[in-house]
Amino acid sequence: MFSNLHKPIICFDLEGPLSPQDNAYEVMAEFPRGREIFEKISRYDDLLTLDGRVGYEPGDTLSLIVPFLLAYNIKTSDISKVSERAGIISGAKELIERLGRDGWEIYIISTSYGGHAYNVCRKLGIPRENIFCTELNLEEKKKKIGEDVTKLVLDTEKRLLKTKEDKELKELLDELFFEDLPKSSYDVLSEVKVIGGERKLDAVLEISDRSKVPLDEILVVGDSITDYKMLEGVKKEEGVSIVFNGNEYAIPYASIGLATTDMRWLHVITSNISDIFEMVDLWEEKRDLDSKFIKDNLSTDLTRDIGELPYIHNLMRRDNFDEVIEIHKRYREMMRGLSAKLG
Repeated sequence: MFSNLHKPIICFDLEGPLSPQDNAYEVMAEFPRGREIFEKISRYDDLLTLDGRVGYEPGDTLSLIVPFLLAYNIKTSDISKVSERAGIISGAKELIERLGRDGWEIYIISTSYGGHAYNVCRKLGIPRENIFCTELNLEEKKKKIGEDVTKLVLDTEKRLLKTKEDKELKELLDELFFEDLPKSSYDVLSEVKVIGGERKLDAVLEISDRSKVPLDEILVVGDSITDYKMLEGVKKEEGVSIVFNGNEYAIPYASIGLATTDMRWLHVITSNISDIFEMVDLWEEKRDLDSKFIKDNLSTDLTRDIGELPYIHNLMRRDNFDEVIEIHKRYREMMRGLSAKLG
């Protein structure tokens, strides 16, 4: 567990823990029925991940939507423009500032396109060199596609919007992404390296190697299916993996659950990192029985004046996650709006 020999390291997913906007979802909304198309492809992403498709990583949605962005002439600059509308999760800026003062080294590991990740991190004061994200230049990709790709995508779109069942959806998109597009001028999965799934864990391993800090002294924060391998990998090595307002795809793989409307509450975890599970067990025991005890003994100066107490769960002691999933679902919907329903 965490030592005093080096700066402690914390790695955040971006969308969810730090910003409520699903940037790719909002970029797709720049053309007609783009949200619906994204929701269909996002569901397809879940299905491929749950099936364990070889060579496919959760979050590769951001690779799969690129042909649609190109067909509708979306530009790289549009990603940044949409990102300018992105908010910051309540308390996140104060938390990041405080973690910096407390001596934490802060990294971002995000599936987000660079135009969004760099923008949000600039607002939060996180240096560019500490950001792992999905690099995408749509103008370069546009040069690689012919009219065959555009026609294929637009023809598939009409059928895609009519799909109702998972089986029908999967058959249609399997045909597009794994048969038709690879035969055309654009092989979708080889064109964009999305930082999701195993690649998020790879980023943590790179940070660990670069910093000479073992995984059991690294804290990671995620919320969705793209984070589960990172959460699980750090948990297996006895590091601390936190799921923040997470969904059913992420919660079982974390060691601690945090459900709240204010990210400052993460500070009670980072401030008690040496005996974290004892603190979390005490929090679970006292939360609904003695809020004054929690405020007086477990809160920090950063959190003491926040009204509603968060839910903090020790997930290491649970076999059934139904109750935790329901609690997180409520907070996820409050904080993320339309994006909450995405995997």
